[in-house]
Amino acid sequence: GGVGEPVEARIRARLLDETLAIVDGLASGEPFGFEGEHYRFSPMTFRPRPVQHPRVPVWVVGAWPHERSMRRALRWDGIVVQGKDADGMPSGAPVDIEDIATWVRAKRAAEGLTGPFEIVVGGATPADNPAAAAATVRGFEAAGATWWVEADWASTSVEALRARVDAGPPKG
Repeated sequence: GGVGEPVEARIRARLLDETLAIVDGLASGEPFGFEGEHYRFSPMTFRPRPVQHPRVPVWVVGAWPHERSMRRALRWDGIVVQGKDADGMPSGAPVDIEDIATWVRAKRAAEGLTGPFEIVVGGATPADNPAAAAATVRGFEAAGATWWVEADWASTSVEALRARVDAGPPKG
């Protein structure tokens, strides 16, 4: 984290919970104030009120297979999957997505949660190989992902990023 940013996972989780409560409260279009451990403010009214009900869809990061993190995401409209590989680095291989999709369906059904729920994954696909890009995305879709976010964190050149944008989204 940067200077002054909390780095402890437990504190970041509490900040996220408060932030989500604030987003939900402000989306009502009615006066809303908040008094939490980290955030406090007097009632204010957020306008214009979102067209979606009860608010704009909120996709929450879920760290698989951490139960508390995953349960938080279930209460919202989707999960931005954050898995870990054998070295503890973020990952989201299709096999993980299949396990996550199965878990999400079972838990949402058991808790009576209905309505759309998105499973969002991301990674980098090659701009110069449309067939390989499409195959990557198809693998995640087959495993249960509903959204793909192109996220090439390794590219350091503007040209490489521009080439990916110019290539357009991977197409199945």
